[in-house]
Amino acid sequence: MTRTFLWLVLSMVLVLGSAHAKTVRTDTIRISPVPTDDSQPLTIDTQDELEALEGPLDTAEQTTIAPPVITEVPEVHYGDDDLPPLVARMRSQLYEAAVLGDFERLRMVLESNEVPPTLSLTESGDPIEFLKESSGDPDGLEILAILADTLSAGYAHVDVGTPQEMYIWPYFAHYPFKELTKEQKIEMYRLITAGDFAEMESYGIWLFYRVGIGKDGTLHYFVAGE
Repeated sequence: MTRTFLWLVLSMVLVLGSAHAKTVRTDTIRISPVPTDDSQPLTIDTQDELEALEGPLDTAEQTTIAPPVITEVPEVHYGDDDLPPLVARMRSQLYEAAVLGDFERLRMVLESNEVPPTLSLTESGDPIEFLKESSGDPDGLEILAILADTLSAGYAHVDVGTPQEMYIWPYFAHYPFKELTKEQKIEMYRLITAGDFAEMESYGIWLFYRVGIGKDGTLHYFVAGE
């Protein structure tokens, strides 16, 4: 009887011990997955690698070419005496149409040009309509007055002997501002205000209207801006 009881006790201990060992073994081998967060930003190293793959931006897209600053003092001319006949003819036709306020006459001058002149740094459409719309008054007379005053100013003969040879009104468009005399500034203020000049001086270039006529009498532009 005693042996039977001891055998039963021993068997229960072995069973319980075996079950306990199995539980411990199960807890030990269970591996929980490491949580991941897809929302975390890229590390600095990864960002650097991506930028290296993409490469630098094209320098042509980053760089804006600044307008040249005029440093040489050109010779200033007035009137028609020193102009080639074809240049003097174009200037005279433009001036007469402007002072008469005759847009149709001006249209004929523009259409007789070898190539359409540049009137805007962007697309301008019909030249006469564009000039009227650019004027400060509804009739377009202001822009004609500006054209007449521009052609009445002194001019500069630039790029002599090159394909870009041109006669430019007013000469301020090709004259270094720091070299202007008191008399020249008074002449200039007949075309622009002191406020206009202060803004242009900060850029170092003439931004108001100017006229460019080639040596063959072709009107290349009547334009304002850079």
